[in-house]
Amino acid sequence: MKFPITNDAIVLGMLLAILALVFWTASQKTGFFSKFYKVVPPILLCYFLPGLLNWPLGIVDPESSQLYFMASRYLLPASLVLLCLGIDFKGLINLGPKALIMFVAATLGIIIGGPVALLLTTWIAPDAIGIAPDELWRGLTTVAGSWIGGGANQTAMKEIFSVDDNLFGSMIVVDVIVANIWMGFLLFGATISPKIDKFLKADASAIDDLERRVSDYRARIARIPTSTDLFILMGVAFGAVAIAHLGSDLIVPWMGQFREFLENIRLTSLLSGFFWLVVIATTIGFGLSFTKGRELEGIGASRWGSVFIYILVATIGMKMNLGEVFKNPGLFLIGIIWMLVHVLILLVTAKIIRAPFFFVAVGSQANVGGAASAPVVASAFSPSLAPVGVLMAVLGYALGTYGALLCATLMEYAAG
Repeated sequence: MKFPITNDAIVLGMLLAILALVFWTASQKTGFFSKFYKVVPPILLCYFLPGLLNWPLGIVDPESSQLYFMASRYLLPASLVLLCLGIDFKGLINLGPKALIMFVAATLGIIIGGPVALLLTTWIAPDAIGIAPDELWRGLTTVAGSWIGGGANQTAMKEIFSVDDNLFGSMIVVDVIVANIWMGFLLFGATISPKIDKFLKADASAIDDLERRVSDYRARIARIPTSTDLFILMGVAFGAVAIAHLGSDLIVPWMGQFREFLENIRLTSLLSGFFWLVVIATTIGFGLSFTKGRELEGIGASRWGSVFIYILVATIGMKMNLGEVFKNPGLFLIGIIWMLVHVLILLVTAKIIRAPFFFVAVGSQANVGGAASAPVVASAFSPSLAPVGVLMAVLGYALGTYGALLCATLMEYAAG
């Protein structure tokens, strides 16, 4: 067989085999694996093992694969519908203002972290980066756009500050690698969140109450699904995906007539098809939670939503190439310091307001990862909490360009 493998049917089979192996070994109650998974959470392996297929093994070529596109455009919106339709909206509201405070703290961490990282790196290792200061800060604005809003905001920064294509490519690598490493830490943190909450002296009662209410509701309506039930479930999920794509295809061209106005007020996210895909799918899911459609939770709606999320996790992990770290260590030093500032501000804020680690993780990932991965991190705590990640990520889309522009201004001063 010729490597790297470019046939997505083969790659998908390998990813599902990895997921099956992880979940099978994690289900063992005795022996080596029962002890192993007390230290290493299963979701972390679902994330990192597919990355080994890329680097160092070189078995797959993620650049030629359409699996991430498939998972993010088809399975992600389906999972959002399935995870949202069983949500307890009252319980969601009862989570209180701490979620929003931590989201804002996460955004401020990115805005402040950029110039701080730029200053520290040029002071610690001035020769580590072979890029002119003016080009460097302009390139880093694209990372700020991605880490606050997402891909649309990142592209907006590229156009606004005329970032060179080659430099833009390097920044994308920094963005993806550093963000994915941090996501790995968040997934691990989800498994030890009670210990972290104890350190933060946090009150997680509202989160526990939401989980308990959703769990009690599931137990009350649970039944063994028939083939008809499953077809209805898939019909609702992927029917909603179809509506979301249709809505996105109609809205984006219509919004195009306001392009100049939206660019002037820095809301180019509204021109992104993916933005509307997430918004519409989430809205449908929430709408169903107020109808009899919520009873689909009784035949395993959230379980199917979780399956789709884990497939997305595997495709994200497959795109990770840690070998790129060694090509321009100076840029990665900036990225790592930047992320550390972001984390420090988050933890200090959480300590002050006694916010649970769940809000730290989801607030951070809603900025750094966006709608594709914020629900993944939220689901690592509990599938019933995925909608919190979605709502925060949508907020990140709205604020992304504004935050990135402020960060860009600070980085320009730092570089000068």
